[in-house]
Amino acid sequence: MKSDTSNQSCGVIAIVGAPNAGKSTLVNALVGQKVAITSPKAQTTRTRVMGVAIEGDAQMVLVDTPGIFAPKRRLDRAMVQAAWGGAQGADLIAVIVDGKAGLGPKLEPIMESLAGRSERKWLVLNKVDIAAKDKLLTHTQRLNDKLVFDETLFVSAATGDGLPELKSAFAAAMPKGPWHFPEDQVSDATDRMLAAEITREQLYHQLHAELPYAAAVHTEKYSERDDGSVEIHQQILIGRPTQRAIVLGKGGQRLKEIGSKARAELAALLGVKVHLYLHVKVKEDWEEDRGIYRDIGLDWVD
Repeated sequence: MKSDTSNQSCGVIAIVGAPNAGKSTLVNALVGQKVAITSPKAQTTRTRVMGVAIEGDAQMVLVDTPGIFAPKRRLDRAMVQAAWGGAQGADLIAVIVDGKAGLGPKLEPIMESLAGRSERKWLVLNKVDIAAKDKLLTHTQRLNDKLVFDETLFVSAATGDGLPELKSAFAAAMPKGPWHFPEDQVSDATDRMLAAEITREQLYHQLHAELPYAAAVHTEKYSERDDGSVEIHQQILIGRPTQRAIVLGKGGQRLKEIGSKARAELAALLGVKVHLYLHVKVKEDWEEDRGIYRDIGLDWVD
């Protein structure tokens, strides 16, 4: 922690929006390293993920939330509850909108829910690198007609366009006060939780549409060996026996590739050698297992 705290400021920014708006990519870019997994698959983020970004004397606690959508299952309800819970007590709510899509049916109910909230609300149009420039102003007008925002900013989390300006604006908006976290802490996720998320990210990246949304990774064992390396045992939980063959691949090659990529990324993030052991388990009712919810950081929702 910095020794001189007299000029420090610190606050919480809730990052909310519809699925696939680019919230996790934006949080990672602002923090400067990966704290949340990303994939083209909607609803990749399942629980609140906290990233800590620093700009000058300002510390920003960025709460990356699951995309808010109409829940149909228990897991969906738990994720949406986690998203709105992440906005509770925030100094600022940043609504991340896909600049290509603008205001759509998935975003309308979010805007309506935010209308009655007292927190400052900023509009951040993301993906401006692939959005039609003439449509951006139209999207901005329609969104501000729906909900009056205190600020509107344009960024591309993927290319970095507008990110320095957004980070500076966030920093300037933080209330005066000492930092909540040490200077070198970038997230509240434990290494055990991070390991499960990195493997789940590889599942999505490598299997794409082949793997249904209902899959989870459960870290059974996480221990440090005498030589300083880390040993991790994980279960990949899937809902149906037919999905097992998809994850394994021919001769188990797909699972080996998933493990290899996840192991390499974990070793880079943790700074130590990683021994990762994966096995696939068919658990048709894993979405009804309270222990799984606890492991992935979600509350049980009736």
